[in-house]
Amino acid sequence: MEEQRTPRFPGWGGPHLWWRHGPPGWSRWGDPERAARLPWRSTLALTVFVLIGSNVAAHSQTGDRVQLDLFGRALLLAACGLLLWRQRWPVPVAFGTAGAALVYLGAGYPYGPVFLTVALGCFSAVVSGHRRAAWTAVGMLWAGHVLVGHWLYRWLPPAGDRSASWGQEIVTATWIVAIVALSELVRVRREQWARDRAERAQAARRRADEERLRIARELHDVLAHSISVINVQAGVGLALLDSDPEQARTALTTIKAASKEALGEVRQVLDTLRAPGEAPRAPAPGLDRLPELVEQAAGAGLTVEVEGADAVPKLPPGIDLAAFRIVQEALTNVVRHSGSRRARVRLDHGESALRLRIDDDGPSTGADAGGSGNGLAGMRERAAALGGTIEAGPRGDGGFRVLAVLPSKVEEDR
Repeated sequence: MEEQRTPRFPGWGGPHLWWRHGPPGWSRWGDPERAARLPWRSTLALTVFVLIGSNVAAHSQTGDRVQLDLFGRALLLAACGLLLWRQRWPVPVAFGTAGAALVYLGAGYPYGPVFLTVALGCFSAVVSGHRRAAWTAVGMLWAGHVLVGHWLYRWLPPAGDRSASWGQEIVTATWIVAIVALSELVRVRREQWARDRAERAQAARRRADEERLRIARELHDVLAHSISVINVQAGVGLALLDSDPEQARTALTTIKAASKEALGEVRQVLDTLRAPGEAPRAPAPGLDRLPELVEQAAGAGLTVEVEGADAVPKLPPGIDLAAFRIVQEALTNVVRHSGSRRARVRLDHGESALRLRIDDDGPSTGADAGGSGNGLAGMRERAAALGGTIEAGPRGDGGFRVLAVLPSKVEEDR
């Protein structure tokens, strides 16, 4: 099975670049839990910036605009305060910030960062899907600015004000178009991120389901074998019950051992779905086929050193099968995605666990190194079905390691 190289903890899919899949937290934009938490920090930071920036603008526009007073600062605070609810009620916030900014400009106060409140309010509305409301809000602001600057300025402060130049209106219109364009760009990109996340989640579920089905088919062979042994031995026991009681006792002992093992396998696959289909007739492979696996790897140019295989006792079929498949997939990944032509497989058997460690000296090769794949997903499904664990990732010296810990026997009912 083809596999890609990846860091230890993020999964086998490689690093997720934010410009492909979205920055952290954007997948929860519009989520009720996120909307319930008011963005105090960002709103407070913006409020401080708007107040300070407006004071600076007031000093630089002395004589042209009305100096900031209590009412002007109240308008700035109102526009900034509305942004606390920009995720919960984006449409009222968009119109509220635009209205506050329009009153602020109509009162003759200096131009300045007040426009940032409108930009953020309309941005939130567009990203949340309320495009028409955002366009209407910024259109209302621009139309009000034209009305004030070319007609109502005669009756509004500051006294003696002149009509605004059309160049100024063009600048204002350009600023508004830029806000809308940026908001639309983020909205489109966010929708694409959402589709990509949904597709990746669906693909991950599909890979997990396919792996469960494959595991179920393989374990089906083991269970079918155990039931066949029980059936044959039961027939022998019945036939010899009167004529050869000792031989019948031996048959019953065999039945007990086989049924116990079969019950353990059934418990392991109880939650695994299995699709109908003809199961393979060949026995399920186990660690006794490691020499064959080493020979296959040698044919692909990979030298494999195996340590500790002779010290591993006979394992339950399901565990034996999982251990073999994990080693097989790990070596396949070395062949395809490592510059090293040598791998080391070490098996350590303890009282309750079997440890498998597969190492190569690296480095990763190919343009897809660290990209998507489903090998580790398969390994983890196998290990989890048995109550084991998988860890995989680069070593500090540049190599790569797969470490699997599997129970060495099927748990019995107490």
